Amino acid sequence: MKVIQVGIGGMGNAWLHAVGKSEVVDFAGFVEINDDIARQQAEAYGLDPARIYPSLPAALEAVAADAVINVTPPQFHREVTVCALEAGLPVMQEKPLAGNLEDARAIAAAAEDTGVLCSVAQNYRYLPLSQTIKNVLDSGELGAVAALNIAFYKGPHFGGFREEMAHPLIVDMAIHQFDAMRYFLGSDAVTISARSWNPPWSWYAGDASASVHISFANGAQASYTGSWCSQALETTWNANWRFECEHGVLLVEDDKVVLQKLLGVGEGPGALVNVHEERREVPLVHMERMAQDYLLGEFYGAVTQGTLTGTSAQDNIKTMELVFGIVRACDSGQPVTL
Repeated sequence: MKVIQVGIGGMGNAWLHAVGKSEVVDFAGFVEINDDIARQQAEAYGLDPARIYPSLPAALEAVAADAVINVTPPQFHREVTVCALEAGLPVMQEKPLAGNLEDARAIAAAAEDTGVLCSVAQNYRYLPLSQTIKNVLDSGELGAVAALNIAFYKGPHFGGFREEMAHPLIVDMAIHQFDAMRYFLGSDAVTISARSWNPPWSWYAGDASASVHISFANGAQASYTGSWCSQALETTWNANWRFECEHGVLLVEDDKVVLQKLLGVGEGPGALVNVHEERREVPLVHMERMAQDYLLGEFYGAVTQGTLTGTSAQDNIKTMELVFGIVRACDSGQPVTL
């Protein structure tokens, strides 16, 4: 399968590596509007400068391709992805689906109307940690999930468009955790309460900290607290998670998964007490491919078989509605119903 990659700097590196390692996907050409980035990446990856074009239409006129990988900043996703879909080319697109809900809905509608696949790179779903959590919850060993708590604290200095966004934490980073909530619970959000703020030391123009409460259709309650300008004692990129379940608790801290089951209720000093099994660490599942490598393989399989991926635009629009529902709750100070 031959692909055109649109955007080869920044996150584009991850896809240059993924396609470079693939045995079934190769490059037909590239699009990069920044001449300096085009020159640097051509030298770094041995790309043919003659195959780097200034726009997707120019690339489509010059080369034959089977699909497009869109790694542009979010505000350009709609333009690039809809162009590809209308040309009949499936798209693997970096998250978020778009920089705003209107554009996201337009992309999902274009995928539906054309019948051409648009898949979103929610790569955090396809890591050993996430797959381990999903396997434990789906096994039924702990029963139904009543509540989950997520804590995320990092302080990256990216520069570029993220530091100019109105809600960089929610839209560009916490989207991974909000998408994972849907994935782990197998349910969609119903109501949202949220607050966001920007600490005085923040290097972001927009709000880099937030606290969010989400009610899901299956009754589960989720609480998220995070910061993208934390100064110390950071979590991992995967965040820390606690799942309060019918028969015990699943705890994820520092990328380790620990499970403790309730055995029953027994006599204690002056009261009845819960009796638990010993805490046990759950080994992470082994994955032959993960993150972008997994997504590229899934995308190839879907394109060649005419199927959808697990993170198609038609599904991912629900993550986008959740994310921008949170933004709306933060901006209005009022609860939001989806």
